[in-house]
Amino acid sequence: MFDWNRSCSYDEQQKSRFHRTARSRLKKLAAELNLMPGSYDIRSNRAGVAVSGEATLHHDRAYIQIGQFGLSSGHGILIRTCKGRKDYTGGPNHFVALTMLDDIPALAAAVRAITGLGREEQTPSQFRAA
Repeated sequence: MFDWNRSCSYDEQQKSRFHRTARSRLKKLAAELNLMPGSYDIRSNRAGVAVSGEATLHHDRAYIQIGQFGLSSGHGILIRTCKGRKDYTGGPNHFVALTMLDDIPALAAAVRAITGLGREEQTPSQFRAA
């Protein structure tokens, strides 16, 4: 299991693992939310040597960013609404623990609760009995 609380500052190997793992988890989150391909971007900004940088899932209606900006508080996932993929400020900021990246269904539930995202993306055929 990845140690989300191990600092990336001045540790290039940890930073590489952080970004690789964060992007992987964001892909899993997009799948868990049933986001349509092309309706979101996943990108990574490694930033300078003294910080973790961030990995971002930017959907047309939600902005989810992972970074060690709240390491002392245990928070490191920013979730907020937005109005398109050119909206980088969006609605109010909500923060959840980095460790939620180890429980994608729980993180998806938090994203849904904050943004409403992932509800209407599900097609009715997914709910029909086989």
